[in-house]
Amino acid sequence: MNFIYKTVFLLLLVTSGVSAVAEPSPNLGNTPMESDEVFKDFGGKPGLVAIMDDFMVNLVADPRTKPYFDNEKQTYIKAMLVEQMCELMNGGCTYPGRDMKSSHTGLKINRAAFNALVEDFQLAMDKHDVPFRSQNKLLAKLAPMYRMIEEK
Repeated sequence: MNFIYKTVFLLLLVTSGVSAVAEPSPNLGNTPMESDEVFKDFGGKPGLVAIMDDFMVNLVADPRTKPYFDNEKQTYIKAMLVEQMCELMNGGCTYPGRDMKSSHTGLKINRAAFNALVEDFQLAMDKHDVPFRSQNKLLAKLAPMYRMIEEK
């Protein structure tokens, strides 16, 4: 599937709210996936670290997301993203961070910024050859978090 169609599909997935998502948990917003197959497709924890490194580079290079990520907290944010994704993918991690609402309060995140973040994440996943089906499974878990972080 070419990049444009994948991007459109992923944006539709994320903006639709995806109805096949489990009930939110207090910290992450969603419960872990039933299988660790997706975690393996991401390369386990070392793979997640590499993906998040590239994701952060993408976020800082993208003028739509740079204001949120070009700061002294990059190392902490990457570490929290690794733990969060690892937990969501049933990788044996426990996300120690704050809940999504309180950790994003005051950032004035809107749909355009969120969609840009998804695009940047997709680029990082593609760079690391994460299968499209596994990307979709993770994004389906992440999509409802938009409602927790949006500030109109």
